[in-house]
Amino acid sequence: MKLTCHPYQDGGIHNQLGNHKALTGKPWGSGRTVNKDFDDIIKKMFSLDDNNLRKLLDIMTIREVPSGTILLREGEIASALNLVLRGCLRTYFVKDSGAEITSQFFIETQVVSSFESAMTQTPSRIYIDAIEDSTIGFIRIKDLENLIMNNSTAREYFGRFIMTRLIYYMNQHASFILDSPEKRYLKLLKESPELASRLPQQYIASFLGITPVSLSRIRARLKKNGGEPSK
Repeated sequence: MKLTCHPYQDGGIHNQLGNHKALTGKPWGSGRTVNKDFDDIIKKMFSLDDNNLRKLLDIMTIREVPSGTILLREGEIASALNLVLRGCLRTYFVKDSGAEITSQFFIETQVVSSFESAMTQTPSRIYIDAIEDSTIGFIRIKDLENLIMNNSTAREYFGRFIMTRLIYYMNQHASFILDSPEKRYLKLLKESPELASRLPQQYIASFLGITPVSLSRIRARLKKNGGEPSK
């Protein structure tokens, strides 16, 4: 698998408005400390033996990311892969009106980037931010490409990963066309109950494509019906 890439630009991590915090931590290449718990999480994420785990950790920087930190803005070219070791990231679009439309959430053991931007070297259409205090493993795309080209295990994993992401987005697109907001909410409760109980309601409403008021009505109706969808 070939990833077109360019050198990482630390300017890709921004402080947006007054309520967003700037990212703190060591710059790329200055070293990292990975505790045993994170080693185990990363090993589980990628199904790696100890030798391949060390190769992956050698190109990774671990950073503490405060809630509100923007990791990627619309218009920037994505240059890093983000592994969620603790906390929650989300991807979202910003409309001309300023309204944010959430497209996905990423919690522990999940991986996020603007892959379209990274692979085509075009400006990202999405934002990525932290909505909880998080611990993130950053891998520069150029380092990932070198690992993939020289390691069959990594190449096989990321090939499967890209295919899984493609299937997810196809299903998500179909759901927005075919399903009602209530049905999409029920699907979220079934498939990701932890997210449904963990996230602020305004983010869930944005993900469903409705207002928080509409989500409150759906929840009240479901509660009245014992969790069953309306007829």
